[in-house]
Amino acid sequence: MINNDTLRAVRYMLDLSDPKVVEIIQRVRADFPIDKTEVQALTKKEGEPGFRECGDSTLAHFLDGLIVHLRGRDESKPPRPVEKHMNNNVVLKKLRVAFELKDVDMHAIFESVGIELGKPELNALFRDRSHKNYRVCGDQLLRNFLRGLTQRVRPEGEGG
Repeated sequence: MINNDTLRAVRYMLDLSDPKVVEIIQRVRADFPIDKTEVQALTKKEGEPGFRECGDSTLAHFLDGLIVHLRGRDESKPPRPVEKHMNNNVVLKKLRVAFELKDVDMHAIFESVGIELGKPELNALFRDRSHKNYRVCGDQLLRNFLRGLTQRVRPEGEGG
């Protein structure tokens, strides 16, 4: 899935302002080069004037910052290194951590958008890429998960 779509979906889901997105990204690395204008360019749709592609580093910093924003920082552990390469499986995993979702929550979110995943199928999405039972999270699966998560976090009629 395009990183910009993920950033835009989470921003809408949580009703985050541009400065708040900057703050969340900089929770991981205070000197990360981003400002409100850059966030506006990243959240435009492809083809719109001023659109800028969201790189893996920016999305990784945003999702790691989101984890800190929603759950707090564990001062007893050293900060984890930021992912260098993002894919749908990594995005799904980081969203699961950020929103403190258990298996039952994940199943409920997928079911709310008409996707039935068995426990082994769900677990396969979170396995190491080298594991024989690893399953790639396709664009449509992640898109539907984001839609279901949005419905859960931001029920219809909330926000603007």
